[in-house]
Amino acid sequence: MRTEAEDAAREDTARRPGRPRSERAEQAILDATLEAFAERGVEGVRLEDVAARAGVGKATLYRRWPGKEELLIAALAALKSPLPTPRGESAREDLTAMLDVIARDFDDPRYARQFAMLHGEGECYPKLMARYKETVVEPRREAIREVLRRGVATGELRPDTDVEIAMLTLTGAVMARGKHNWCTAPAPGFAKSVVDQILSGISAR
Repeated sequence: MRTEAEDAAREDTARRPGRPRSERAEQAILDATLEAFAERGVEGVRLEDVAARAGVGKATLYRRWPGKEELLIAALAALKSPLPTPRGESAREDLTAMLDVIARDFDDPRYARQFAMLHGEGECYPKLMARYKETVVEPRREAIREVLRRGVATGELRPDTDVEIAMLTLTGAVMARGKHNWCTAPAPGFAKSVVDQILSGISAR
């Protein structure tokens, strides 16, 4: 039989940083967080309730996320599909692939509802929104900027292209369609049409 000291040592080892996480437990926690958020908004997300919904102990939850803000941001980030890695051969093709993923996300009714709720409550939680934009939105925008910058560097796009305006125009077109027509699936080739229309103005002649 193991001694108490051995049991304590085993438990301490199990809790050390770097231990592989249970993907199923993590997904259950994220799903429970989104359920609570959908039902009661930001204020209604309580860690004790989330742990109970997910069927895990509070210690399991706290080891992954130190507070409600971090947990909520992680759950909302999980709604977004990873953007494809740019192939680097054509800015047009890379942008089309990226926008196609973004358009599909916005076509997901669950995402549309959560997105609307988040922005609807955003004014009441400026710090949460600022962190969400910094940790979730901005890295995705930067990936699109990088493709645009490469297009300028290779001569595919005009040298006077305003990368920031081009990025906002591309993503804004997809977001606007998703915001106002979330119950209607985008037409096949929607992302390609957006890229083609916008790049027609900034492509090198």
